[in-house]
Amino acid sequence: MATTSTPRRSPPPDYGTVRPRRSAWSGVLIGVGIAAFVDETVFHQLLHWHHFYDKSTPGVGLVSDGLFHAFGWFAVVIGLVLVADLRRRAALSGRGLTGGILLGAGFFQLYDGTIQHKLLRLHQIRYHVDLVPYDWTWNALAVIFLIVGAVLVRRSLATRRTDTAVGREPG
Repeated sequence: MATTSTPRRSPPPDYGTVRPRRSAWSGVLIGVGIAAFVDETVFHQLLHWHHFYDKSTPGVGLVSDGLFHAFGWFAVVIGLVLVADLRRRAALSGRGLTGGILLGAGFFQLYDGTIQHKLLRLHQIRYHVDLVPYDWTWNALAVIFLIVGAVLVRRSLATRRTDTAVGREPG
């Protein structure tokens, strides 16, 4: 009995061209989602320190936590779909991805600690305690994530430029 084989698809025209910028953006989405997941799981659910929105009833706070959790989940899923596409094209930059994850987590944490906690006052890290050590720790970690992430992304972009300039296959 004759079997029909599936026709082979040719690789995309840019197959093997490493994309550090796109890798970093994929990582940013994953980093935002991971930071949101950790915040939601640890501080909202396990420790019960706060809800995403604490200016209403506990029921509203719980719904806001659910929406926040969904946002973080979708960010991770979209980031992973982008990573899968980059891997399919042999275009993933591991350094760019790692740097992007740190940038995304740092951005989320700094945004949360400054805009949501201090400016909008949607919630605080904790209540009925001295917030200074919590705020300093939260925001200092965010800045460390941002610095390390920026260095990694910058190096991934520099590696790409160097590889392209000397005619080597980047990677």
